[in-house]
Amino acid sequence: MEPTIARSDALARLAASRAAFAAIAPRVIAGGLWPLAEHFGTEPEASWGPREVLAHVNEMLPFWLGEYGRILEADSPAGDPLPFGRVSDDQVRIGVIERDRRFRLADLFERIDDGIASWERHVAATTDEEGARVGLHPRNGEMTADAVRDRMIVTHLEDHTAQLEEILARA
Repeated sequence: MEPTIARSDALARLAASRAAFAAIAPRVIAGGLWPLAEHFGTEPEASWGPREVLAHVNEMLPFWLGEYGRILEADSPAGDPLPFGRVSDDQVRIGVIERDRRFRLADLFERIDDGIASWERHVAATTDEEGARVGLHPRNGEMTADAVRDRMIVTHLEDHTAQLEEILARA
């Protein structure tokens, strides 16, 4: 299993991502009516604009918080980890992105802020014992709850703020 980020560092990085989304929001909103991407799933020609990125972040925060919570509560016995998660071509995921990319940008940023705040509360309340509990992801195999937090949220948020910066730089 992959090493995890210290809880205090994860909280600091969540706070930094929350601030980064708040700082980038006025620039994205000022960009006006960003066009919807024609291809936004997992196909090779997929290309996300700000709407798709924000819709994805908006849907991933509560999804992975739910999966994180399931692992924390399951406390599955050794050798029998709780199956959890999804992969990128999950049709529900793609459907939610399709719907949410049509929301007002300001609303997406507000929901993202609320979602990160919820993660901050949950991470702060998680014990080391809970964070070490293991689930079984369909692609990544066995992962601790802390590894889910780090890979699916902490670093993923950072990746998407960088992606938004790149999109703005090209615009």
